[in-house]
Amino acid sequence: MMLIGCDYHPSWQQICWLDTATGETGEKKLEHASGEAERFYRQLPAPALIGMESTGNCQWFVELAATLGHDLWIGDAAKIRASDVRAQKHDRRDAELILKLLREGRFPRIWTPSGEEKDLRQLLIHRYKLVRIRAQVKTELQHLAMNQGITKKRRLWSKAGEKVLRELPLAPWARCCASCHSHPGPAKDEKTCSG
Repeated sequence: MMLIGCDYHPSWQQICWLDTATGETGEKKLEHASGEAERFYRQLPAPALIGMESTGNCQWFVELAATLGHDLWIGDAAKIRASDVRAQKHDRRDAELILKLLREGRFPRIWTPSGEEKDLRQLLIHRYKLVRIRAQVKTELQHLAMNQGITKKRRLWSKAGEKVLRELPLAPWARCCASCHSHPGPAKDEKTCSG
């Protein structure tokens, strides 16, 4: 089995490896854009165990490793850093440290969500944003109504309330359509507003 310590960066990665069957070791810098990293992992017999610090912008690599049948362990970056006696960071030494922790069974692995859990999180975040937008719009409409002396509260969100909102006598700045203010350039005044 191959153990790989990976110091991951968005455009490249420094790796150190150990083949546990033969004892062979090595290190290499792999570029991402050229496809060098993908070619390297594709030629490895699965399953290889890859360890790396928690970082962002690595989803493609996580998916690649899973597709190829390799195990990718994400480690707690602070605990990995704390296990090094040297304070100075160095890419090759960082990859060697991760490999050493994997080999010794001391790698501080953290839980990572599955693909399905990530999709569900994105859906929840999207729904949360939509609910916030709806709440903001309703609050603004309610304030427009209250400034006109209408205090229907929850009844404002019925068909009758919608009719009341549409018939509100509003000042020109409140009547102005949103598109008047969405274009770049100087602000339009009441005389040029088409709303």
